Amino acid sequence: MTTTLEKLEILPLSPTIGAEIRGVDLSQPLDDRTVSAIKVAWHDHIVLLFRDQDIDTEQQIAFAEHFGDVGTRSRPAERRPEGADYNASIMLVSNIKKDGEYIGSLPDGEMWFHHDMCYDRAPHKGTFLYAMELPSTGGNTLFANMYAAYEVLSDETKERIKGQRALQIYDFATREVVDISGDIAKYKHEIQPVAITHPVTGKKALYVNPLITARIEDWPEDESRALLDELFTFGENPDIIYEHEWREGDLIMWDNWCSCHARTDFPASERRMLRRCTVKGQPLYE
Repeated sequence: MTTTLEKLEILPLSPTIGAEIRGVDLSQPLDDRTVSAIKVAWHDHIVLLFRDQDIDTEQQIAFAEHFGDVGTRSRPAERRPEGADYNASIMLVSNIKKDGEYIGSLPDGEMWFHHDMCYDRAPHKGTFLYAMELPSTGGNTLFANMYAAYEVLSDETKERIKGQRALQIYDFATREVVDISGDIAKYKHEIQPVAITHPVTGKKALYVNPLITARIEDWPEDESRALLDELFTFGENPDIIYEHEWREGDLIMWDNWCSCHARTDFPASERRMLRRCTVKGQPLYE
């Protein structure tokens, strides 16, 4: 049965970011008007939640394809778990092991705020994450509105970051910040604007984060660190953050160009598995 626009409801999740979409069964085809309405809601709310979904891998990818070309994994081949089923478009976020090896990535622990794929020349626009198994507590995802993070900056700070660029760098072997004092060639990295203009909405968004942004290019180290520490305070601003407590069957899609996300800790002894895919983006230089 095709989902039609008449069934769709949009309920904000917080005053500044996120909305729940009701009346949509993602296991079924969506008509064009419904897809168009979801796209508008996505650009308005940045993060969209679909509860109580029962979808397989193909249905998740089919939904994502309404919003762009589905991306492929950026994880190096040597970091893929041996013996695990591998789909170039899918990443399992899981602490579950098979034959002693993790079946997925990012198995456990807290993760600092980050933009997905900001270390890539053309960062993927959207991420689609589907909850399959969850621990009894924790593992929540926090989403920050990076339009709002930019807007609350002082005029002086906005002027200081105008035209500035930053090194985005990530080590797939750890969840820690990369030490950039040595050779960084072995790590995924890219130079990106400190603030971007969203290619669709035309709005300005802050585009730095504490996990992956390492330095302001061409600035003295002490000045770069001081500015980044100032910019990273968005993560302490509850007015621009929505914290999602996952339920099995939740699918969340978010815009990576204008949001950051983080993960809270959870019991390592309890199983957690979510299925992730993305849609491709474009270079963000103006």
